[in-house]
Amino acid sequence: MSMTIGKRRSLVAAIACCLLLWGAAPACAAKDYVVEPLLSGLDRPWSLSFLPDGAMLLTGHKGSLWIVRDGKLSAPVSGVPVVEFAGQGGLFEALPHPGFAENRLVYLSYAHKGEGGNALRVARARLDGGALKDLKVIFESKPARATAVHYGGRMAWLPDGTLLVTGGDGFNYREKAQDLASDFGKIVRLNDDGTIPADNPFAGRKDARPEIWSYGHRNAQGIVFDPASGVVYAHEHGPRGGDELNVIEKGRNYGWPLATKGLDYSGAYITPFKEYKGTENAITGWTPSIAPCGLAIYRGTAFPQWDGDLFVGALAERSLHRVDMQDGKVVGEETMLKDMKERIRDVRTGPDGLLYVLTDGEGARLLRIKPAS
Repeated sequence: MSMTIGKRRSLVAAIACCLLLWGAAPACAAKDYVVEPLLSGLDRPWSLSFLPDGAMLLTGHKGSLWIVRDGKLSAPVSGVPVVEFAGQGGLFEALPHPGFAENRLVYLSYAHKGEGGNALRVARARLDGGALKDLKVIFESKPARATAVHYGGRMAWLPDGTLLVTGGDGFNYREKAQDLASDFGKIVRLNDDGTIPADNPFAGRKDARPEIWSYGHRNAQGIVFDPASGVVYAHEHGPRGGDELNVIEKGRNYGWPLATKGLDYSGAYITPFKEYKGTENAITGWTPSIAPCGLAIYRGTAFPQWDGDLFVGALAERSLHRVDMQDGKVVGEETMLKDMKERIRDVRTGPDGLLYVLTDGEGARLLRIKPAS
């Protein structure tokens, strides 16, 4: 099994520690990171992302958008669209365009209530100081839903300038995750203006929605593109167990609800199958559920031993999981921050090579993880 130089050095250091302190288990288990609080008292934050100058966009689930610069939280940005703040609905993510330095465009995902029900929307707008201007809705999931749960709402840019947006199954519509005529339980791919890329896997088919990139998802609340490997990773909530971490590929079926390692909330079987022919298996998962939310891949120099590892926030387990990756395979896992007993809503790698973690709920915090020395 191959190992990066950083991870090899980390292993050697750990062995040396234990040899020098034989029998002193707590010393050998010393953390190689420290957690630094940056902001506290946040009102139900949902996501964070970085602008080119190092400032952060921070969303509030109730419908607020803030800018964090030099450790200070701005007044709410004006011009944010009205969101459906009900159930799990609200404002989800704010993500800058790859060319933000030139065009100042920001993309927002959120729940919207219309006459026929509610839906996941994506809008883009130009950030001008403390205001969003020229807002335009570029995507709305179809059909509308009566439920206010399982929206997905995470976004990630691909190198070709197209945008991936995760969607959920609406809870009551799980069979629709296998229906290509519906956006329920899908990840969609859009051009940056909301038009549909001609090379989407189902574009041109009369029986399928052309925006679909992958299907068979339950409620994906984490997605990330790894520029080093070219791989897209996403995770999704299972029911009672069966949370999944997947490699996302064009046109693939990820199995929900044909196969799952989880049970329904009543304790009944959703399906007799944990795997199903023609569908993709997760690269790892969690049973019982940790309720994964937020996903980051570490590419930086501050923690060379973590190079290529994935970080997953956990709402139910109130922790942060480091998924140890080697050559595209999961080889181990570490549970972090469990002693804080805080729900983790989002995690990102900053341009400074440090990890940034957003906790959940009223009075939530923004944290920074940096090397211990």
